[in-house]
Amino acid sequence: MPTIELTRAPFTGFAVDDIEAARAFYSEILGLAVVDGDMGLINLQLSETNEVLIYPRPNHVPAAYTILNFPVTDIDAAVDALTAKGVMFEHYPDMGTDERGIFRHGGPLIAWFTDPAGNILSVLQA
Repeated sequence: MPTIELTRAPFTGFAVDDIEAARAFYSEILGLAVVDGDMGLINLQLSETNEVLIYPRPNHVPAAYTILNFPVTDIDAAVDALTAKGVMFEHYPDMGTDERGIFRHGGPLIAWFTDPAGNILSVLQA
């Protein structure tokens, strides 16, 4: 039991520099449910009980780490589908990502990409 009394399930959030570009990317490119929130904020509705708050921030600086992971059943199909929609995958030669940006050397198969604000996201085969 938490020390504090919660009014609903906890959630996470992250900043972007352009809320409309984020709305278009997450809804049109990734196909996620985007719900308008108060004061110009948006929410990614990932499930009935899981949401992520996206808020605009002037002088936004993207995090240097993955902020959101999307589990997929087939990494190659996911990379193909996103590439067809214009998503560019990151290449990390020091980590050994392949020509498509997929890391295949131990651990889950994973490929990283960024949203329009430069936030790092991934698809990983799970």
